[in-house]
Amino acid sequence: MDVLQRIKQLVMNSRVGFTRKSLEEMRSDGLIIDEVRESILCAQTIAKTIRSKSPNRRYPGEKLYVIKSFSFKGTPIYTKGAIVRKPEGEVFYLVSSKIVTFGD
Repeated sequence: MDVLQRIKQLVMNSRVGFTRKSLEEMRSDGLIIDEVRESILCAQTIAKTIRSKSPNRRYPGEKLYVIKSFSFKGTPIYTKGAIVRKPEGEVFYLVSSKIVTFGD
């Protein structure tokens, strides 16, 4: 199974987590969690895969997946997250969730 399919399955099964930063970005852009979930489910591709440079990540160089897609209402949404393994199973953990802007 490819990575985007794995991410979509996690989202469909409500296996999604949000960092404080992603929730603050959503709030400032007037987005709700359902819109972010919709945009991931509508995604056709992963825009890019990057290695985390943050010292706060669980694992150095953890893969982060950037997805740019639209909600059902047509709102362009940028999300960035990692698939995290936990004892109870995998979770797609969002570190950024906002409306797409130039330069994203």
